[in-house]
Amino acid sequence: MYLCSIASGSSGNCIYVGSDNANIIIDAGISGKKIETGLNSIGLKTSEIDGIFITHEHSDHVKGIGVLARRYGIPIYATKNTSDAILNASALGKIPEGLVHIIESNVDLKIKDLTIHPYNTPHDAADPVCYTIKNHNKKIGIATDLGNYNDYIIEKLRDSNMLFIEANHDVKMLQVGSYPYFLKQRILGEHGHLSNEMSGQLISKLVNDNLEQIVLGHLSNENNFEELAFQSVQLEINSHSDYIASDLNMFVASRSESSRRIAI
Repeated sequence: MYLCSIASGSSGNCIYVGSDNANIIIDAGISGKKIETGLNSIGLKTSEIDGIFITHEHSDHVKGIGVLARRYGIPIYATKNTSDAILNASALGKIPEGLVHIIESNVDLKIKDLTIHPYNTPHDAADPVCYTIKNHNKKIGIATDLGNYNDYIIEKLRDSNMLFIEANHDVKMLQVGSYPYFLKQRILGEHGHLSNEMSGQLISKLVNDNLEQIVLGHLSNENNFEELAFQSVQLEINSHSDYIASDLNMFVASRSESSRRIAI
C-alpha cells in the first residue's frame, strides 16, 4: 500500500492512498491543478483516481471536488448528510448527476483491492467520518478533524501499519493568539481539533510492533509549527507508551507541499 500527503492543513487537505491496482484520494480541499501536480510527483494522473472519499463538507476538504468531478468524472463518496451539504454548496459549481455515492459509517466499501472503512468522528460538521483502508494484511488508519478521541476511535485505528493523525495546534499558542474567542473555543472544543498533546496521547495508544510509519497532519498555520508538533508528540509517546519515540518512523506533513510516496 502507498500513501502520499498532497496537502494537509487548515488551508486545504488531500491524501492519496493506493495499491498496485487501485488509487483513491481522501478529500479534495485544494485546487484541481495542485492535486494533479501532487499526483504527478508520484507518477500518477488524476484520471487514474478511482474515487474521492470525503471526510466532511468544510471548504478545506472539498473545494476542488467540483472541478475534478466535471473534468474527470471521478466518483465521490460521502455520507448522506455530507453529500447533501456538498450538493447545496454553490461555490463548488454543479456536480454531474450520478457521481455522488452515499456511504454509511461502519460499513465497508470495496474499490478494487482496497477495503475502505468509514467511521464517525467528533467534529462540527453535518456527518463527519474518517477512514481506515486495508489491502490484504496491511492497514492505514487516518484520523483528522476531531476534537477528541474515545474507545470507538481507538478500536477503529488499532493494528494500523501506518497512521495519519491530526496534530492541529499548540494549546498555548492558540490561547494567546489572534483568533477571536469564539474560534478558539470551537477549536479547543469536543468537536474541534486535536492538539499536539492529544495527538501524541492517541498515538501512544496505537503504537504496535507492526507500525511502520506515523504521519502528523492538519497543522494550523497560525497556532503550530512542524518542530513543535513533532517534539510534543514524541514527548507524549515517551511518557504514555512502552515505545521510544525516536525509534519510530514519523514525520510532519506539509501544509502546501506533497510528501514522498510512502510504501508499507
